[in-house]
Amino acid sequence: MDANDPLLKGIEQGNFNALARAITFVENDIPPATELLRTLKVNSKIPVIGITGPPGAGKSTLVNAITAQIVKEGKKIAILAVDPTSPFNFGSLLGDRIRMSQQFNNPNVYIRSLATRGALGGISAKTIEIVDVIKAAGFDMILVETVGVGQSEVEIAGLADKTVVVLVPESGDEIQNIKSGLMEIAQGFVVNKADREGADTFANNLKKLVHQQHEYIPVFKTVADKQEGIAELCEWLLQPALIDNERKPFLLAEKAFKIIQYHRMVGIDRQKLLTELIEAMKSADFNIYRFTDNWV
Repeated sequence: MDANDPLLKGIEQGNFNALARAITFVENDIPPATELLRTLKVNSKIPVIGITGPPGAGKSTLVNAITAQIVKEGKKIAILAVDPTSPFNFGSLLGDRIRMSQQFNNPNVYIRSLATRGALGGISAKTIEIVDVIKAAGFDMILVETVGVGQSEVEIAGLADKTVVVLVPESGDEIQNIKSGLMEIAQGFVVNKADREGADTFANNLKKLVHQQHEYIPVFKTVADKQEGIAELCEWLLQPALIDNERKPFLLAEKAFKIIQYHRMVGIDRQKLLTELIEAMKSADFNIYRFTDNWV
């Protein structure tokens, strides 16, 4: 695909129609998806924020509140709502129009619902590719809201620059789960619905538990439907991550292996793939699709 292709130009200019077409091509493996991915100018500096947590924590309300604050600051934001796959048509069960209706017509907000396609952690290979497409479209932030939380959810940590685990004051059982997976996922915690009884005690206990192991992980208190605590949270979300994401090379190595496997390559040394990928990532213009060309 030529760099002057109208579709590529449209994506780079932030045209939502071009972006929607490109995502549809990539999601469904429709030509010219492969060439498109190889030609994209992916901006790795755009922060990708993972929002996860148990059902009822108010993740979608929090995403709406974050979106309103980002737009208020004159920035553009993209939202990927990763939903469970329907057993009937393999599409997403929950629609973006229902969950993000307050933001749907905002010209600085792009929203897309994606199916998990059976990925236990909620992140399929297509989700990763679509995030790369959006990174070429000039947004200031990309939010990825995932399904549920648990051991399998660690995949979001490889995709996102910062992963936020959303809890509520009644989430006493979830604190215990931190020891069995959540701590590995989170770069930050949000206690939402913090106007409820027991919120301060819950947040303080969470801080003590978190800071026993990781002093740099913040705990925020928000009331998303009242926009309370959101400005402080957004300020932190837009700051560069303090530490490198150690899981990202492993996730990208898995992704690269799937691309190579798609081209029916055999005898691939996955450990060597990981080693070379880690080295290639040091380059400022690293592109996962050009990287895999050397293996096909």
